[in-house]
Amino acid sequence: MSHYVRTIQRSMASLYRSLRCGLLLAVSTAIVTGCTGIPDGVTPVTGFEAERYLGKWHEIARLDHSFERGLVDVTAVYEQSEDGSIRVLNSGTDSESGEREIAEGRAVFVGDSDVAHLKVSFFGPFYGSYVVFDLGGNYEYAFVAGFNTDYLWLLAREPRISDNLRQRFVTQARSLGFDVDNLVWLEPTN
Repeated sequence: MSHYVRTIQRSMASLYRSLRCGLLLAVSTAIVTGCTGIPDGVTPVTGFEAERYLGKWHEIARLDHSFERGLVDVTAVYEQSEDGSIRVLNSGTDSESGEREIAEGRAVFVGDSDVAHLKVSFFGPFYGSYVVFDLGGNYEYAFVAGFNTDYLWLLAREPRISDNLRQRFVTQARSLGFDVDNLVWLEPTN
């Protein structure tokens, strides 16, 4: 009988370890990939051409987060990397100290390279969504979302945009559930 009990105990322990490892793997996968989704109602641009998107962009508006809080004159530069990924170089001036802060990251497509849904990492294996959901015909502006409606940016090639584009961005973002009343506008005032 004791042999039988020990066999059952070993089997139960093995099953427990397998379940625990499986759960740990599932949770780890969710943490690493959980932020690469798309907000409800947001559709990535198709027919996207990464080479046309490369270069310098000015941040015109954003929903604020701790990683950008207090930054003005924010720009993003996208460059093609040898490994096929896109090098991301974000920078902004701290409004209090006047010092330029720089963050370097890496972006890769989540699916097909002609669909503007990328994932960006600034911290090793942890990625966040970068979803271009509206894009100027000449790649002169981009409306960008993160994995949920807490993340939103308006980028443009020039540091100023037209009132019409500003209104279009606000209207479209509001219709998709973004909190446009809390947008931080970064356009130069002079």
